[in-house]
Amino acid sequence: MTDMTENRGGETETAAARRSPLTKSGGGDPGSRGRTTIADGVVEKIAGLAARDVDGVHAMGSGLSRTFGAVRDRVPGGAKSVSRGVKVEVGEVQAALDLEIVVEYGVSIADVARDVRENVITAVERMTGLEVVEVNIAVSDVKLPDEEEEEPERRIQ
Repeated sequence: MTDMTENRGGETETAAARRSPLTKSGGGDPGSRGRTTIADGVVEKIAGLAARDVDGVHAMGSGLSRTFGAVRDRVPGGAKSVSRGVKVEVGEVQAALDLEIVVEYGVSIADVARDVRENVITAVERMTGLEVVEVNIAVSDVKLPDEEEEEPERRIQ
């Protein structure tokens, strides 16, 4: 039995004729079938790792969030939060990021911010395919050489 319908002009067409003339019954390139969504947390982790990888970045997040994070890291079974200090808004094709960083004393904050921005944009765009429209960076503290270490954040390379 053929699936017949009537279009606006009163003509009939089969289900096969209603399909796009460029695609066969399977529907074109297999890579374009369906939709991919990327959770905010995924982009936060990518950005957090990329920001921490920049020389001059001592830590991510405000003093309070770092304190709570250090406590959480010591709890058995608690995972280190690589997304601390990162907030994102992810749309269908674009992302905007806000980062809060602590820089080491003696480095150029402008240079560190530029390097963080470049590294984060490169990593997020390469891994997700999203267009990064902005990366806002707030420097919340400077790590002085004589300050006690709360627990240094390890860099992943």
